[in-house]
Amino acid sequence: MVLDWVTFGEPLTFWQMVLRIVAAVIFGAIIGVEREMKNRPAGMRTHVLVCLGAALIGLVEQQTIAHVVALGSSHISVSVGRLTAQIVSGVGFLGAGTIIIADRRISGLTTAASLWCAACLGLAVGSGFTTMALVACLLVMGVLKMMQQIVHVNTYKRLEIQFIHRNETLKYIRDTFERMEVKILDQDFHADNTQDGQNIYTNVYTLSMPGKTEYQDLITILSEHPNIRTVRTRNV
Repeated sequence: MVLDWVTFGEPLTFWQMVLRIVAAVIFGAIIGVEREMKNRPAGMRTHVLVCLGAALIGLVEQQTIAHVVALGSSHISVSVGRLTAQIVSGVGFLGAGTIIIADRRISGLTTAASLWCAACLGLAVGSGFTTMALVACLLVMGVLKMMQQIVHVNTYKRLEIQFIHRNETLKYIRDTFERMEVKILDQDFHADNTQDGQNIYTNVYTLSMPGKTEYQDLITILSEHPNIRTVRTRNV
């Protein structure tokens, strides 16, 4: 392909190396912008640096091979792929820093995976496989941006709602669930009396939510009703 600059065994020119580095920066920025827009721990700069660093390692390895080949000595050997192999495994430590585990909930896995993909893209560009990297970059963006809209997977959530004026508020809660296509799988209920004699009701719902429904949007809409005192998430 016209975009590929694979020259195994031949030293790269200065401009060939510059083009590969610039391509790595662009690919890293494309993925990083999507993560930045979602306020993830690793944004555009992190992805650019990971992709750029991986491309540099790929370039160093290619140049090392070219110099050994140029020497033409049978007494010198080089392990092809050793440097790049360390990038693929080593970037996992960086990805681990984006993963957060709290209350048995895990977040940051997608960002960690996108960092790993950015490193792989950088290696591909640094090694001269730019067309392959371009196709992979487009596929990564497709997964990050469109997969959730194309493949709808129901998720299960537990929601604790504390409210007053039972009949009126329950109707609002059920209407909200129905409007947002949220199904009630299970429900726990209890009531408490306050010092002024008013009943406060607490319902704990186990919900099946369609992939297109944002959990935070549901919580926000429920919280807008004046009779609802608190809305809390619970562990499933």
